[in-house]
Amino acid sequence: MADAPDPRDTPRTDTKGIVDAAGLFARARFRRHLPAPALRAHIEQYWLIDWDLTEPYVSHVVPHPSVNVVFQALAGQEPFAEVAGIGLDLFAQKLEGRGRVCGVKFRPGGFRPFAPSAPVSEWTGRRLLPLTEVFGDVREDHWVDAVLSPDDEHARVAALDAFLLSLGPTPDPQADHAMALAERIRTDRTIRRVGDFARTEGMSVRALQRLFAAYVGVGPKWLILRHRIHEALEHAELETDVDWADLAGTLGYADQAHLIRDFTATVGVPPTAYGNSGP
Repeated sequence: MADAPDPRDTPRTDTKGIVDAAGLFARARFRRHLPAPALRAHIEQYWLIDWDLTEPYVSHVVPHPSVNVVFQALAGQEPFAEVAGIGLDLFAQKLEGRGRVCGVKFRPGGFRPFAPSAPVSEWTGRRLLPLTEVFGDVREDHWVDAVLSPDDEHARVAALDAFLLSLGPTPDPQADHAMALAERIRTDRTIRRVGDFARTEGMSVRALQRLFAAYVGVGPKWLILRHRIHEALEHAELETDVDWADLAGTLGYADQAHLIRDFTATVGVPPTAYGNSGP
């Protein structure tokens, strides 16, 4: 008899940021889960990937404005954990043999309450950071084994909950403010200029930038541009005949040329070629 579904399982509702999502999902099992209720204000989701491949595959992702903690069991390596700050460039990961990854995706602005000793910008653009470097005195080997060893994925999710609850989070109204502002940028397409956004929030541009450096890890302008590229990439993934000029206007670009320039710089090929050739 099949196990009953866990109510904390979350459906795969979008592919934002994943380059060649169909190729990845054809080769690996990708799932998302919600964290424990006490963690949801700061953590967007857990993401789990397992694969067993006869031929290597390179996965590409346009990073989200989120810090991730990632537990990994990769072919030919000892299992390990890392803190990955916000990635500024296209991320590539080679999948080969058998592998298992369990990741924690923090909400933009939600990471610092778990690691309050440094601004989040300290970790931006950095990977392979040991848990002890970021969180201090944690039992890294214990948590790597607790998260990666169970074959039951709900046990892995429970281990992620236990790990994060052991860290806090520390209450911080500034983190709450940063998360609210970052969420507004994500959901409000009318936000196109940092100066206008700062004024609507009753802040100076400099104060907004300082808040984002301390709690989000990137500036508000970078956040605006990255969400545009994610949406453009999703259109390229899901549609066969995208009206790029119309989409450029919808996303707030001055013209199609500006969208093509940003897309090409981020993904590696222009959007008009992406659907045919991939990255």
